[in-house]
Amino acid sequence: MGVIGVEVGEGGTTVHVTTIDPSARGCPTCGVISLTRKDRRVTRPRHLPYGDRAVMLRWHKWRWRCTEPLCPRSSFTEQTRQVPAGARLTAALRREAGRAVADGGRTVLQAGRDLAISWPVVMEAVREHARRVLPATPPPTPAIGIDETRRGRAVWKELPDKTWELVADPWHIGFVDVAGGAGLFGQVEGRTSASVQKWLAEQPGHWRHSVRYAVIDLCPAFRAAITAAARTILPGVELVVDCFHLVQLANRKLADIRRRLARKHYGRNARRGDALWRVKGLLRRNAEDLTNDQLATLESELQQMGTYGRQILTAWRAKERLRDLLHLTAKHAHTLPDRSAISAARFRFQDLCATHGYLPELVTLAETVDDWWDGIENYIKTGITNAKSEGLNRVIKLDARNAFGYRNRENQRLRSRCATTRRARGVLTPHQLR
Repeated sequence: MGVIGVEVGEGGTTVHVTTIDPSARGCPTCGVISLTRKDRRVTRPRHLPYGDRAVMLRWHKWRWRCTEPLCPRSSFTEQTRQVPAGARLTAALRREAGRAVADGGRTVLQAGRDLAISWPVVMEAVREHARRVLPATPPPTPAIGIDETRRGRAVWKELPDKTWELVADPWHIGFVDVAGGAGLFGQVEGRTSASVQKWLAEQPGHWRHSVRYAVIDLCPAFRAAITAAARTILPGVELVVDCFHLVQLANRKLADIRRRLARKHYGRNARRGDALWRVKGLLRRNAEDLTNDQLATLESELQQMGTYGRQILTAWRAKERLRDLLHLTAKHAHTLPDRSAISAARFRFQDLCATHGYLPELVTLAETVDDWWDGIENYIKTGITNAKSEGLNRVIKLDARNAFGYRNRENQRLRSRCATTRRARGVLTPHQLR
């Protein structure tokens, strides 16, 4: 388009434009270029504002006669890629609306208010933007992370036979590229083994054959899904257990022992002034984070408590031995782990738990490590974690809070994927975009 006049007023800037593209005179039905004008019209397509001033377009365009005898269309008006026939918004305005939500971190409602367009128009622009910038198929990766996140409540529907059917599951399982920077590959509704296998089976064959490791937390449903997928969907895939959840479980067992023995020792929960209260914060910390004085305080206070204090100290040492085992990974040792060192560290942990078998929490922890040992050993060998999945879950929850929740689960998954692939697509952070 070419500008033929500009009027500056209090309400904004009015820009008069005309068509300068010769192809606009082509008939949209037959494609023949017309040379005969019929009349002239003025339309008012909506356009992007310029700063804080509104820009009002006045498009002075011709209506042309189609001179092709076999064409059913007798006349047509000029149109361009920026303003197709019948469009009330320019393509630039639609692109900005989609980018503001998908890459700018704004809500659909706020983007509509800023650009003075309706909610459905903005949401359709978001879908168009997602189709344009998101890859149709996930890029190949050697390792994927599988983790679940919850948002909202479950939606149930009562059936005629008085039973209830789950319409919308609040749990979503995400599949993340933990070996590269592709971000979130996709999400599936539900929290079952069948949901994981269904999503994996829908992916292209070249992508499925590139996956060598699947990282999960201590979720039996995910393990069952990967075990089943290794036979058909993901041939040769190996399971990796995330180390964070193992240490989290060990700390949880230590806290259970501390609370249980505190009630036995004091007849109540520990209070301010009690020895166990003074070392409660030290028990939550790792051995390498304690100074020599703090470590001496921890041991002396628990030793003075007697039998129960010594049992709590044993539980803390068991947690540290499990951490020593996990620290043998190449990520921490900067070298390939030695198999004999892994066996020795595992024996030290299991021996301590077996020697103090009267502590049921330690027995359960040792049994869990035995049950998940194949995945734990793969973590020690590879050093792959699910940290990227946990980080993207935080981004997904933040986007949902900014949107004040979602009503449409498909829109939720679309916006979650846009928000979690900004870095992979080279998009700046929202505050820099503004």
